[in-house]
Amino acid sequence: MLEGHSVRKIASLMKVHPSTISREFKRSPGQYFAERAEAHASLCRSTKGRRTIFTASLAKTIEDRLKKTWFPKQIAQSLKGKVPYFKTIYNWIHNKQLSVDEKVLRRKGKPFRTMETRGRFLIGTPISDRPPEVETRKTFGHWEIDTVVSPRGKDKACEATFLERKTRFYVTICIPDRSTKSMLYAVKRLIKRYGKNCFRSMTSDRGKEFACFREIEAMGIPFYFAEAYSSWQRGANENSNGLLREFYPKGTLFSAINQEEQDRSVSLINERPRKCLASEMFTQEISNL
Repeated sequence: MLEGHSVRKIASLMKVHPSTISREFKRSPGQYFAERAEAHASLCRSTKGRRTIFTASLAKTIEDRLKKTWFPKQIAQSLKGKVPYFKTIYNWIHNKQLSVDEKVLRRKGKPFRTMETRGRFLIGTPISDRPPEVETRKTFGHWEIDTVVSPRGKDKACEATFLERKTRFYVTICIPDRSTKSMLYAVKRLIKRYGKNCFRSMTSDRGKEFACFREIEAMGIPFYFAEAYSSWQRGANENSNGLLREFYPKGTLFSAINQEEQDRSVSLINERPRKCLASEMFTQEISNL
């Protein structure tokens, strides 16, 4: 401009559109100086976009809770607005902004598995006859039960797992094998631990280890069976079994794990802030009996 060229002439010399030159002059009112324009552009770039919410203290809090086996969604909910969306935490993990390994995240996909080949039976009360109140979760004392096993052919030891539907309180008991006798032992031990008043019904799949259902019904506890290959009918227990696998992945030999160690792992699951805090709700329900 000091040489008296027009906007179009400058644009032609610089091989850009005249509008580009015109906008540049409008951003720097008065006499144009390249150094001043560059400084202004740098300032605009530094303040452009949304400011990050990532801070060292927030990162430390998230890392500590991930190490306690919390999920990103649980962490985001507990921070009450400090993290607007749980996927932000996933992004920080994947981008290495947090000092944790991606292995802390629960694996979502499951490999294809062949259908169950162990024996089943067709007697007993089907889940379709279960009272509607069990499905609504409004009544305390209705349990879903299952087993989590060691690798086939390597170890017979397994875990009998129990989940109270209303509170989502989860319990595991080590048993030497997947037999009816062992499962009945686990049920009796559970009842002795919490008292018979805590048990209004039980629901399981049709695995042969649950052939002890008549003995359980003789204790005054109705027993129901889900339909074959319908794990969603016991979804809460199946989900918690998946949480247990975070501590003891497929291939774990349960004969090498004692009950005390198992209880510590289950305690971490029950103390996670899910839709309800399982341990607190369970204790409250027992106190109300």
